[in-house]
Amino acid sequence: MPPPPLSPLLLTLSVGLAAASSPGLVLLLADDLGYGDPGCFGHPSSRTPNLDRLAAEGRRFSDFYSAASVCSPSRAALLTGRYPTRSGVFPGVFYPGSRGGLPLNETTIAELLRQQGYVTAMVGKWHLGYGSNGSYLPIHQGFDEFLGVPYSHDQGPCQNLTCFPPDTKCYGKCDQGVVLLPLVKNNKVIQQPVDFPTLTPLYDRFARDFILGAAKQHKPFFFYYASHHTHYPQFASADFTGQSKRGPVGDALMEFDGSVGVIMKALKDAGVENNTLVFFTSDNGPELMRRSRGGNAGLLKCGKGTTYEGGMREPAVAYWPGKITPGVTHELASTLDILPTIATLSGAKLPPVKLDGYDMRDVLFNNGKSKRETMFYYPVTPSRKLGVFAVRYGQYKAHYFTQGSTHSDSTPDRDCHWDSLLTSHNPPLLFDLEADPSENYPLSSSDISNYSWIIKQIHEEKVKFESGMEFGESQIERGIDPALEPCINLGCSPRPVCCRQT
Repeated sequence: MPPPPLSPLLLTLSVGLAAASSPGLVLLLADDLGYGDPGCFGHPSSRTPNLDRLAAEGRRFSDFYSAASVCSPSRAALLTGRYPTRSGVFPGVFYPGSRGGLPLNETTIAELLRQQGYVTAMVGKWHLGYGSNGSYLPIHQGFDEFLGVPYSHDQGPCQNLTCFPPDTKCYGKCDQGVVLLPLVKNNKVIQQPVDFPTLTPLYDRFARDFILGAAKQHKPFFFYYASHHTHYPQFASADFTGQSKRGPVGDALMEFDGSVGVIMKALKDAGVENNTLVFFTSDNGPELMRRSRGGNAGLLKCGKGTTYEGGMREPAVAYWPGKITPGVTHELASTLDILPTIATLSGAKLPPVKLDGYDMRDVLFNNGKSKRETMFYYPVTPSRKLGVFAVRYGQYKAHYFTQGSTHSDSTPDRDCHWDSLLTSHNPPLLFDLEADPSENYPLSSSDISNYSWIIKQIHEEKVKFESGMEFGESQIERGIDPALEPCINLGCSPRPVCCRQT
């Protein structure tokens, strides 16, 4: 005989107790940060004491991947657990007047958690569309609160991206014919142009207030900190400008690390540090065309915009005192795995769509094996005709196509440059990433017959994956309408010059 149903009062108490015991979740995302940039991943002159502490006391990943090598598609994959080809966030990235955005029928981490009683907030760089009247902003994608910039901070007239001190102009391309960079709170433009010397301190105060507020109300929380650092052009507040041995990119990285410190102190002050999973990674590899101001991929080949390791293999750390044993894991994992892992931890039901991620709990908590055996690498401009450019299976990686990128120009390696045109490889270029993570020595250049067995296995995985890939309608190819660019002075003219705070 089934038990009698709970009374409304007992049901409310039951839900409240479950919510109180649910873990807090903090997702820290750097921008264009390379595998070799943080101190805990080997950079000799980066000052990242807070990230270093998380890495020393948490689980550091040596083989962690983004699902794309540029901003918008990588962020779509992170929040949905799906390759961006499925959601239509391709090719390239969204712009200030883009008609498209992350489709509202896609389910984000924030939407899953809000259904479980979580309060959710985001600060920083969204870059998944603005749309008509802000229709694609985070508050329409599961976030209760948002404070940040709706796209990348280099997508504004450069002369108005003021660095510190206020009379120092940013270095780069200027006068792009778009509105001044806006700062948005929820769905309202509150500052235009953004005041960069005070931006990160503003984010930090928001972060602290949100975490302390959630803890005071005994509510589980999800906080997504999508930093602008270390994307070019770099900036920093007064406390960090000129403090790094690495120059502007080092200052920006120091400020990001400082924000990590603020968040960790807020968790401790709120008494929830021991009941919070903190996960740190980057959206894609470094923009090497900026030379010393573009970041560093460490020992990995090429960077942003490519399907070489430097474009998609990222630094990553998971931290949860008392739950995650400190150490390094060499298991394969991806940003795609964050949504299903968080869903399981929070008790949320997975969305009824095809997911490309796996539950990482065995890797995080048991020092166990990853459920992920493969990683598929799409280019910046994916197509049904060409399919994936490369496949990693276990320790081996096969390149079916290679192509350089403007984002990875200026390195000594000509394979990374824009004029390294699309090249097909049959048989594929094969690398052993455990012996050769720099992809310097293709195994197929020796005796290919010795490796026919692994090429066959990889090809089978590729065929199986591509047979189940359904491309969504491209949201980026919907085009651009300058009238959609966010403006603090609604209905003003002439645009874009009238979109300035007076």
